[in-house]
Formats: sequence, C-alpha cells, structure tokens
Amino acid sequence: MSTTELQANHAELMDGVYRWQRHIYDLTRKYYLLGRDQMISGLDVPAGGTVLELGCGTGRNIILAARRYPDARFFGLDISAEMLETAGTAIARDGISARVMLARGDATDFDAGALYGIERFDRIFVSYSLSMIPGWEKTVSAALAALAPSGSLHVVDFGQQEGLPGWFRTLLRGWLKKFHVAPRESLREVLESESRRTGASFRFRTLYRGYAWLAVVGRPVSTP
Repeated sequence: MSTTELQANHAELMDGVYRWQRHIYDLTRKYYLLGRDQMISGLDVPAGGTVLELGCGTGRNIILAARRYPDARFFGLDISAEMLETAGTAIARDGISARVMLARGDATDFDAGALYGIERFDRIFVSYSLSMIPGWEKTVSAALAALAPSGSLHVVDFGQQEGLPGWFRTLLRGWLKKFHVAPRESLREVLESESRRTGASFRFRTLYRGYAWLAVVGRPVSTP
C-alpha cells in the first residue's frame, strides 16, 4: 500500500472516529488528557511569533494558546475534516479567526509553505496526537524540520504510567485502544535521538506518576 493510500485510510478512520465524538470531545477529554495546559503555559511564544499545532483537533489548545499569547499567529493541521470543521466553528466563535489558519494534512508529511505560505515556525506543539498517528516518528522529524532557528517543539502525550498500579495501566490501555490510541513506549528515546541528530536541546518531564510525558526540543540558533 502506498503512502498516499495509507494517509487516505487514516484520514477516513479519523473522520469515522470523530464524526460524532467531536461534539463532546472537549467535555470528556479534559478528565484524562492531562498536562495540556502546562504545555501551553510553557510555550513562551515571542511577540509576533508563529505557532503551529500538529493534530489540532477541535481547536481547544489553539484557542487557549491564542488567548495567552495575543500577539502571535497560529496555524493548525489535522487529517480529519470533521475535526477541522469543529475547530473552525470554535475559533470563529472565540473571535480569533484573523489570527488562526487551519489546513487539512498529514502530520507525518506536510508542506507548510504550500498550506500556509510560511515555511518555519517559532513554536510547534503536539498534544496527545503522536499516540494516534501511524508512523508518528516521522511527525517528530517533520516538526523539527519546520522549526525556525531558536524555535522549539513541545510534546505532551500519554506516558507509560510507570509510577501507577499495573491494574490502572491495563484498564487505561484497554480504554484507549477503543479510540485507536496507543501510548508510545519509545517516545522519549525518539525525541532524545532526534535532539542529538539536530543539535537541539532536550527537556523531559514525567507528570502524574508517569501518566503523561511532557518534552521540549529546542532548536539552536543558526550560525553564519
């Protein structure tokens, strides 16, 4: 199966999953998508900066980030047309459409210039999306390639629940599987490896006894 066919299949799957869920997504996910607000508060977007969210979903994170950083411009990418419809409505309702541009695309292989007319971003963040994306490692590489000099990539996602009881981990994994979600055991390793490859800095935190992992990869300032 070709890459294009895989992308089309994943897009169809996500549209099917979220065709109805999108209407209650934010109400239900706030109870177990932990660490998102810590990630947003740590973006530290420069004045007039550009911010891209990969897997923007309902637009919840972009809206909160846009409120916190009123001088920045925001861009959202998602493979699900259903989610983008919900995000566009929410963003318009919040009165920030002039500062937010959404596009449909695959986070593992996207052309920012063609989609947004901008090649590099000061901040890129991925919130609980890598655990849903086939070939998620390519998303990390693509995000780092789209960072401006001195920019940073921020990731929050499910950890391995290493400090929590085994029964909790078993129940959580079973529940997440119903939504095609799989916590990435090698997430830290991949982010660290990509940081070394690109000469970037790397910071990593475990949250809530390993329930969630929060990481920041900082691209160095380019040298002449």
